[in-house]
Amino acid sequence: MLFFLVSFFPFVVLLSKSLPLEPLPQWASETRLVSILLFQEVLSFLAPLLERCRPVRAGNLTLPSSMMSPGKGRPHRVENVEELAEMSVLDLPELALDCILGRLSPAGLCNMAAVCGSLKERCRSDHLWEKHMKEKWGRLIGNAARKEWKLYLASTRDSAVGAEDINRSKKWTGVLSCSWPISWLNFRIDSGNKHKSPLPDDSIMSWYRSLESGKLWLPAQVYNREHGHVGFMLSCYDAEVSYDCSTDTFHARYPPHGRRMMIIEEGVQWDRLRAPPVSTPAYDLHISDCLSDLRAGDHIEIQWRRNKEFPYGWWYGVIGHLESCDGNELFCHCHLSDTVILEFNQYTPGSRWRRASINRKAHREEGNETDGFFGGIRKLQSKDEIAKWRQLWPKDVLV
Repeated sequence: MLFFLVSFFPFVVLLSKSLPLEPLPQWASETRLVSILLFQEVLSFLAPLLERCRPVRAGNLTLPSSMMSPGKGRPHRVENVEELAEMSVLDLPELALDCILGRLSPAGLCNMAAVCGSLKERCRSDHLWEKHMKEKWGRLIGNAARKEWKLYLASTRDSAVGAEDINRSKKWTGVLSCSWPISWLNFRIDSGNKHKSPLPDDSIMSWYRSLESGKLWLPAQVYNREHGHVGFMLSCYDAEVSYDCSTDTFHARYPPHGRRMMIIEEGVQWDRLRAPPVSTPAYDLHISDCLSDLRAGDHIEIQWRRNKEFPYGWWYGVIGHLESCDGNELFCHCHLSDTVILEFNQYTPGSRWRRASINRKAHREEGNETDGFFGGIRKLQSKDEIAKWRQLWPKDVLV
């Protein structure tokens, strides 16, 4: 085989390096391509054979006991030195190895997973990635995000099946090209050089990397959308967000409303995002289950939209007192009335956006095309949620 390779190589060089004065006919160029392809196949055949021909190291040589001179050490000592020299991180105890891997960053785990197959399986373990997922993405991960991840996996698998069908047809084309002109082989060569990226699997590591790369759009809600536009102060709207690792910010994609097309906002900071607290879609009315428990002073979020074509946004407010009540908590009976007063104190007194009222027992969607439509209500139970709204309080009173 080596003799064949040596004798064949000058022929390849002669065909590939020749510079004729006149253009070659088509059969000559095709013959040159055949020689190059044949030489490539020979090299690919010899590569595994050459890998097996490894040089013999001195540490692996052992002499018979009859040839050993008196006073010399025994051969097994040389073998022990060789074994010590070939120790790796995989020889560590299980607990020590897990402790080391558990202290690595996400980038470190990805680099370690590329070392060998055994470390790849260990570094992809969910128990190593749960901490990293919770630390960075915990505030945005909810039921909606998990559902979107499952749909993303299903879509990538479907696209992979379609790609396999295309590749199978390309293979048949390559086989048939043997009976067609050699120029057909260019298509086979180009298709074989394409890089195949690994498909994401149902693991926390794959989920984390899909979020980091920005390929996965995550359902979330954005405080004060459109860079804190005055018309959206102290509101929170549904959106799909994609992470930009270069700026550590997000792109927010809002659903279309009215005559406006889909809006994309860039540079959304982490502190303006939250996971959707309820599973109600943006265009659906949230069923309120707290109306009978509402009392003056309770902090709430209520759905509001400009008209029927717009999606709902969640707006912060508090439950106020009736006009007949003096506000004294000891004598307040506002919670016994069917009328519930909503106050939005970010607006100046006298503004038409300052106060509104709903019916406690028969509340559905209420409003008109002028003042907008109020939807469902959720009572805020968490101090962190209330503190977040106070953190976003506008510096100037809205009119």
